[in-house]
Amino acid sequence: MGFFMNIDEKVIGQLIDASLKEDLGDRGDITTESIFQDSDMAEAVIRSKCDGVCSGLYLLKPLFTKLDSSIQVELKVQDGAKMQYGTILCTLKGKVKTILAGERLALNFLQRLSGVATLTSNYVAAISHTTARLLDTRKTTPMLRLPEKLAVVHGGGCNHRIGLFDMILIKDTHVKRAGGVGNALAKAIAFRGNDPALKIEAEVQSISELEDAMVHSPDRIMLDNMSFDDMRKCVAIIRASGKKIELEASGNITLASIASVAETGVDFISCGSITHSAPSVDIHLLIV
Repeated sequence: MGFFMNIDEKVIGQLIDASLKEDLGDRGDITTESIFQDSDMAEAVIRSKCDGVCSGLYLLKPLFTKLDSSIQVELKVQDGAKMQYGTILCTLKGKVKTILAGERLALNFLQRLSGVATLTSNYVAAISHTTARLLDTRKTTPMLRLPEKLAVVHGGGCNHRIGLFDMILIKDTHVKRAGGVGNALAKAIAFRGNDPALKIEAEVQSISELEDAMVHSPDRIMLDNMSFDDMRKCVAIIRASGKKIELEASGNITLASIASVAETGVDFISCGSITHSAPSVDIHLLIV
């Protein structure tokens, strides 16, 4: 249930349309319109001012060609590539008006998404000596979930569920109201019926809850905020049972702690900070 996603052209188009509407409103770039003519042409480069991993380049051509179909957009690297200070990511040739109207939005996308990819790559590097895989969460920027989850993939991570619609994930709030993890799982399994593609995961916070969940053989069990010792015990219990149940660790995962979590033997580690706390990276556009 760790998987890699992509974004179709329709979703990209909707994102570009909404973002341009937000920035240009009904009057367009009135500063540029007041200074330049349609005949004024220019060339520009988009360049990194830091080390990192790039993401969001796939949005540049749809963005600029939405403004003006005649503009030339040439990507110099691919999403997921490492970048250094001075790396040219893209070149633009066309009307000054078009380049300047799309500049801020292009940089906002690249800086934010490359920040997510860069932070993700740091977490992935920290557990590269283990077999554990890094997962994202639903802790994403509203309306930017798909681009941010794709940025996680560009950084070497995997995607968890996209939303509430594509996987049953029983959390502690469900467990408390249902009267225990066993009761919640029994109802979820009945709801799933004969649809094996619908995966079920249950969160547990103790070894006793793990044992209750195991009875129902969910696809995955999430170990929430457990100590390293308890995580190791849970891994040993699952392995000894012979059940094909994946184990995921979650809860306050940091760059300092993730290696120790991975070394307990869990299959996956989910981490909200790679999206909700990723700092934007420094990328700029220059007219040349």
